[in-house]
Amino acid sequence: MAREPLRLLRATAQRAGTLAVSPLRRFRRPSQTASAAASPDRTAVASTPFDPTALDPTPFDPTALDPAARPRPLVRAAGLAAVTVLGAWIGLLVVGSVHISVGPMDTRMALRPSFTGGTKINVAPLGALELNSHHAPLRLDVDVDRLDPIRSQALVDHPERLSGLQDEVASDVTRGTLGLAVRSCVAVVFGATALGLAVYRRPRRALAAGGLALTLLTASGGAVYATWNPNSVLEPRYSGLLSSAPSVVGNARSIVTDFDVYQRELARLVTNVTQLYEATSTLPAYQPDPTTMRVLHISDVHLNPAAWHIVQSLVRQYKVNVIIDTGDTMDHGTSAENGFLDPVSDLGAPYVWVRGNHDSASTQRYLAKRRGAHVVDNGEAISVAGLRIAGIGDPQFTPDRSAAAAGDAAEHSAGRRLAEAIRDRRAAGAPVDIALAHNPIAARETDGTVPLALTGHVHHRRTEVLPGGTRLMTEGSTGGSGLRAVDDGTPDTVQASVLYLDRDTRRLQAWDEIDLGGLGLAKAEVSRHLPAENRPGATPTPTTP
Repeated sequence: MAREPLRLLRATAQRAGTLAVSPLRRFRRPSQTASAAASPDRTAVASTPFDPTALDPTPFDPTALDPAARPRPLVRAAGLAAVTVLGAWIGLLVVGSVHISVGPMDTRMALRPSFTGGTKINVAPLGALELNSHHAPLRLDVDVDRLDPIRSQALVDHPERLSGLQDEVASDVTRGTLGLAVRSCVAVVFGATALGLAVYRRPRRALAAGGLALTLLTASGGAVYATWNPNSVLEPRYSGLLSSAPSVVGNARSIVTDFDVYQRELARLVTNVTQLYEATSTLPAYQPDPTTMRVLHISDVHLNPAAWHIVQSLVRQYKVNVIIDTGDTMDHGTSAENGFLDPVSDLGAPYVWVRGNHDSASTQRYLAKRRGAHVVDNGEAISVAGLRIAGIGDPQFTPDRSAAAAGDAAEHSAGRRLAEAIRDRRAAGAPVDIALAHNPIAARETDGTVPLALTGHVHHRRTEVLPGGTRLMTEGSTGGSGLRAVDDGTPDTVQASVLYLDRDTRRLQAWDEIDLGGLGLAKAEVSRHLPAENRPGATPTPTTP
């Protein structure tokens, strides 16, 4: 009997050790475990039921052993949001479009996810028009599927029906927009709910995804309404074959003076696109306006021979009066490169040039001898095609490593000399219309002395109105940055601009920004832009500087 307490203590320790190894085993029936290992002399111990709470009164919590099993609200919310967005997007792609007749056209309207918003009108096979109509995570796509021959022939046979076409198109577009809104709501709810049910297999979660999708679509619709810009139809972006059809938008003079022709609604724009298919267009035909001068601004060709073919094509298409090149036509400015300049005599319009930091004095002397070429430097002014143009060459020649670059200080100094020369011209009764410099830093010094200043150098386009009233227009690279375009995997865009100026005031009326695909890319886009002072209801700009 003396050894009985020791056996009892040993048995208790064994049970405690077993539980320490695996806490999950505390739910096993200890009476069964004890009976399986008990000998006849342990009957008293085995016959007594074991109470797990006697060792640990705290209830077992599985999450105490596995932290990953603890609920994570943020992760669950992010997962639900991802399922909602993906399901809504799939719903829009599958069932979120409507087919509707707009005037004589059969169209398909759809909402698509987008980071920038806007409206895109696809006119097969002519190309597309893009409008900066709104800023929201939704883009409106309008696909012109076909032109109905019966309805179109009715317009041809009865031109008087054109007078009511605008109201008809407006009504069709309104009806289509309402139908698209309803269908889009159904599409996002259906898509998000179906995907939620497939992922979670719980109806409540699936319905939550559908409700969240509808809420997001409603919020996006509110953003569209709040940022809607009806004036976006005045500055569309054209791509494809439409980019080579200036008649779509008419000449700059018509845009400025005949705004009643261009409604600020999608209905009017759709109607205008319709007229491309028929000779019964109500838009003003594109005719050279004798009161409008056309200036082709190019820059930074950098020895790209394709640039000359592009310039020739633009001169013919836009009936350009004068070409202005703001420098860096060369790459190293060597005499061996001079032959590259020979085509300037055959571009079809006078060629005005100002030296860039990659153009040498040898380059300038050679170009000055070419037929049809005009070099401006040291603030001197020339008259070409009815415009008075002054400029100054870049004070730095960066390929020459024997001379240290002077930096921005030299550019500021050159710009001040140009501005002083322009002020002297104005005092003499011969004000300058356009100032030229290669570097925008130099051109900024002319602020307040001239209405328009043109530059290049930075290889990307930028337009701004300086504090003194001078509009500074910086052109991109018309040569697509030359051989630099192969330095990385994304070819640089070939850029040029056509400027429209009033022949009487020499003021800028509008300009077209032209973007062509770089090396290996075949694309074309044209964007029409209007100065703020030329918009409807704007106060006319004073005639100074």
